[in-house]
Amino acid sequence: MADNKGPARNGSAGAETLKGISRKGPRAIALVGPFQSGKTTLLEAILTRTGAIARAGSVDAGTSVGDAGAESRAHKMSVELNVASTEFLGETYHFIDCPGSVEFAHDMRAAIPAVDAAVVVCEADPKKIPQLQLVMRELEAQGIPRFLFINKIDKAERRLRETLAMLQPVSRIPLVLRQIPIWKDGIVAGFVDLALERAFIYRESAASEVVDLEGENASRNKDARFTMLETLADHDDELMEQLLEDMQPPRDRVFDDLSKELRDGAICPVLIGSATRQNGVLRLMKALRHEAPGVADTAARLKLNAGTDGVADVVKTLHTSHGGKLSVARVLSGEIGEGATVLSSSGATARVAGVFSIKGTAIEKRGAAKAGDLAGFGKLDPVATCETITTGKLAVSLGAVVSYPPVLSLAISAAERKDDVKLGLALTKLAEEDPSLSIVHNADLGEIVLYGQGEMHLRVAVERLRGRFGVAVHTHPPRVGYRETIRKPATQRGRHKKQSGGHGQFGDVVLDIKPLPRGGGFTFGDRIKGGVVPQQYVSSVETGVRSYLKCGPLGFPVVDVAVTLTDGSYHSVDSSDMAFQMAGRLAMSEALPQCQPVLLEPIFEVEIACPNDATAKINAILSQRRGQILGFEARDGWDGWDVVRGLLPESAIGDLIVEVRSATAGVGGLTSRFDHLAELTGKQADQIVTSRRAAE
Repeated sequence: MADNKGPARNGSAGAETLKGISRKGPRAIALVGPFQSGKTTLLEAILTRTGAIARAGSVDAGTSVGDAGAESRAHKMSVELNVASTEFLGETYHFIDCPGSVEFAHDMRAAIPAVDAAVVVCEADPKKIPQLQLVMRELEAQGIPRFLFINKIDKAERRLRETLAMLQPVSRIPLVLRQIPIWKDGIVAGFVDLALERAFIYRESAASEVVDLEGENASRNKDARFTMLETLADHDDELMEQLLEDMQPPRDRVFDDLSKELRDGAICPVLIGSATRQNGVLRLMKALRHEAPGVADTAARLKLNAGTDGVADVVKTLHTSHGGKLSVARVLSGEIGEGATVLSSSGATARVAGVFSIKGTAIEKRGAAKAGDLAGFGKLDPVATCETITTGKLAVSLGAVVSYPPVLSLAISAAERKDDVKLGLALTKLAEEDPSLSIVHNADLGEIVLYGQGEMHLRVAVERLRGRFGVAVHTHPPRVGYRETIRKPATQRGRHKKQSGGHGQFGDVVLDIKPLPRGGGFTFGDRIKGGVVPQQYVSSVETGVRSYLKCGPLGFPVVDVAVTLTDGSYHSVDSSDMAFQMAGRLAMSEALPQCQPVLLEPIFEVEIACPNDATAKINAILSQRRGQILGFEARDGWDGWDVVRGLLPESAIGDLIVEVRSATAGVGGLTSRFDHLAELTGKQADQIVTSRRAAE
């Protein structure tokens, strides 16, 4: 193999070694980055160049190991994480290919805590800078060591230093060039490895060819290498002294510093290549081999001190067609085999029904999984994604991953009533596989509402219900939680009298009805004197009143009303609980239409996070949707981002996120919470009432 591998390094200098965990062991590497940056193609190239597969597949052709699910194939994009393993120079590497779309970011967020390092795949496209910043912030928050791989270098139209200057603002730590390109006729033809000080020429789908480092490339190498060493010297006083004395540091020292500072989160090395041409892939693998931390470092970062117990972090839950539930987990300590009893971080116990290796959609049985391995564990029914399992007697928790708040919703129902139970079970499994989905049974509106992270997220969820779980469903936008109230008081008698042979029915009440201030809800009281209505029937009157308030004269639940029972009469034989319920309901139905009923619409406070070049667009969007802009301010800790706050009717929130994402190159975030109810009058209110009556 002509691509020289350089000195072997495991980056163990200064590393902690935990009892029961070997420094060496299989590595877990996350492939992350913006949508369509080439992560799945890079995985395919890695598997091909390391001999795991005979020939690279294609996302477009639907032949790749990753993106092998039906939904990924249909949309030609990653909609869930994919796992594949390979061997390289005698070591095992487990790769987790994470979706790039912000709508499927939870899969990445669930997986990255347990990986040893991440490869951030990006390209020299300024339009994708905000997406890249989102990814880098997640890695920074979790303290994940990371490499930046600038993909599609064969199509680069700008110099690498310009690209680096463009990319640096997305990272809070220095981006350190590990390679510089060799240009020929305006095209990147190879690279110089700054750590090795060697030049390589690309060969398509083959190992790079070593060439002499001379001329302009030698001069550029000298300058770029010095810049790299200067950055490393910021954290190494001895290296700084060597540079000041114009001494060349030993190559081993450079590799040790690269490894240590990567592990310490002080630098982010930058490599280049082309996944489609398989260029730069072996150099990336060697950088991972020499510099990426191992499972012991990851366990130390997670503050795990498990001794010899088996401990694993569940990164994904799958429901297979034949094998049932499969929990994909990274083993961080000890080993976990078939038949082992494990304790989850939530306190549940389960027995491992089998251990499996996973490559895309291919699942095969294997032996016990040891520290460093990424494996599937069968039928851990009570264990959820992001939980930690252990073979020990004490539960282990590595911290929870909280899902982003939902930004879009969809009402869903079974196409046939006989499938209602089947739909409920399918939704439960769907939410287990993807915790960023949530299901709410809205009893007030009689709907099952599916909440998710965006239009594509919900579309894929519905496709899975129909395809994977075999449930035909109908969907529609959720109903808005309109309410109604009254503007003026009234006093009304309600008398229910019915004689049909034998005991009759008699209930007679007088109700005093008044509006309450907004947010007052509903109150009921009585001012009965002389026992004109026996006390046992007062609660029956309240039940009848409450029954009517569920659907007022405009067709919506009535709020902010005070009702007082002031008078009435009863019959010693014919009065009953039901009679007084009917009397209370009758009084309300006759009084409320005379109390100037008015429609109330829910108003939500919304916060939209966006790049500041899109702030003006967001303000315009809110204004067009009858929003009241409260202001905007810089997003804390996010250079170049703003947070816009406003008040918006619930009816206008609907597909707001779709427009926000369109205005922000797919990265805008939205949170909303109920603020208050506001009166709605005029033509729009009339249309809402008319539509509601037509639907009844």
